[in-house]
Amino acid sequence: MNIVYVAFRGHFSDSPRALYEGLLQRGVEATHTWLSAPHTQATFPDDVATVTFGSPESIAALEGADVVVSNDHIPLDWEKKPGARYLQTWHGTPLKRIHNDVRWAPEGRLAYLEHDIAKWNLLLSPNAASTPRLRNAFGYRGEIHETGYPRNDLLSSPQRDAVRAAVRADLGIPDDQTVVLYTPTWRDDLVFNRTGPQDFEFPVDLEEFTARLGKDHVLLLRLHNMVMDRLEVVAGSPVHDVCSHPDIRDLYLAADAMVTDYSSTMFDFAITGRPMLFFAYDLAYFRDELRGFYFDLEDVAPGPMLSTSAELIDAIADLDGVRERYATRYAEFRQTFCHLEDGHATERVLDLLFPPAPAGGTTTRGGDDRAR
Repeated sequence: MNIVYVAFRGHFSDSPRALYEGLLQRGVEATHTWLSAPHTQATFPDDVATVTFGSPESIAALEGADVVVSNDHIPLDWEKKPGARYLQTWHGTPLKRIHNDVRWAPEGRLAYLEHDIAKWNLLLSPNAASTPRLRNAFGYRGEIHETGYPRNDLLSSPQRDAVRAAVRADLGIPDDQTVVLYTPTWRDDLVFNRTGPQDFEFPVDLEEFTARLGKDHVLLLRLHNMVMDRLEVVAGSPVHDVCSHPDIRDLYLAADAMVTDYSSTMFDFAITGRPMLFFAYDLAYFRDELRGFYFDLEDVAPGPMLSTSAELIDAIADLDGVRERYATRYAEFRQTFCHLEDGHATERVLDLLFPPAPAGGTTTRGGDDRAR
């Protein structure tokens, strides 16, 4: 059996990685091939077979696969062989409108991606709230399984404390420093150069952050993969550029709090129970003009909505207060969006791909929207 994995067009990360590692633990006999990118090749373990994303070899690998596992569209021209299965894990609970629901996309982009959607056999949903949104946005009529995200199992695993310590040590962060992970999403107008400059805007006042918090706080900057090469971190600042860190799930564990805006990282980080701050300085524009939301973030955010750098720095200085004031809303947020994140999503997904032999009964594969 040939299994081909794709994560963010060439990364060794996310749910495809968790499923790959789960298959190795199960001892499933298969040939495993990953699509990598030149700038990510060094992050792959030496014993992982890779081919370059977009190369003729990658097309051949996809077309020869019995199973394809991806967390995003694969924007390549390839044909799935008869009998092969394509598992689309997707890569986040949608707050922002996606695919057919977006307000704007480059001409021809959505039509081209329809060729990828047509190949899907199974689509994962992280929670009940996301299932109808994913189905409608993609116009997908195949199997959807509510499983939680395999990538998040680590956040509930017995290894989480050891991973936290190892990542902080690797970054040179002592135990007594407060780590704030900043995960802003990408802006369509900046990436596609429709209405704004092709650049990334860093809205945090680093001088003020350094003056007030720099001695005992560290800011980990994790830009979206669409824009992660667009910012230079000044040496000596309290900012650590962790855009090239192989897997964000490790950074969730290393962090004591997270700052985001509209990124789906909020739904993953909520599993940790640690404070979240929402630096939504362009909320009206992003929500009403640029992208659009599936629900009102202001109504459900499990932390304060902040519009200025000064407000953000004040909130970071008062994380205990934030935790106390938003405890009830945080619990409601977790109930809605993290109800399947119990550390066993990988097992559920692998049982879908490779159903265990029934023991004195029948196995239900659960192919409808309500499959758990």
